Amino acid sequence: QVRLVESGGGLVQAGGSLSLSCVVSGRTFRLYAMGWFRQAPGKEREFVAAISWNGKETIYSDSVKGRFTVSRDDFKTTVYLQMNNLKPEDTAIYYCAIQNTIFRGPYNVRDEYDYWGQGTQVTVSS
Repeated sequence: QVRLVESGGGLVQAGGSLSLSCVVSGRTFRLYAMGWFRQAPGKEREFVAAISWNGKETIYSDSVKGRFTVSRDDFKTTVYLQMNNLKPEDTAIYYCAIQNTIFRGPYNVRDEYDYWGQGTQVTVSS
């Protein structure tokens, strides 16, 4: 059974930083690209960042580019999202997801991911 478990969310003031982690089990992690998405109240889930299966390619949404960094540790089967200079509009539930096909690059399309974590809340106060 594939399982993704996020952690690291919390409450932070604007301008602060948080680091999210997502531990994956039940699938050969090192073969799959990973993604981060978020969903704010009343809004659809949106793409945040993704990293290729080998860690050589990353992509970001325009709203987080330059502030967020996605990385992975294949030995720990964990993907990370380092979030700096947080803004109130970053407030959302953050989800990690694993792609449905091996050896692929990063994608910003939800349909490319077939398993998701339960989410972790990030709240940024102004």
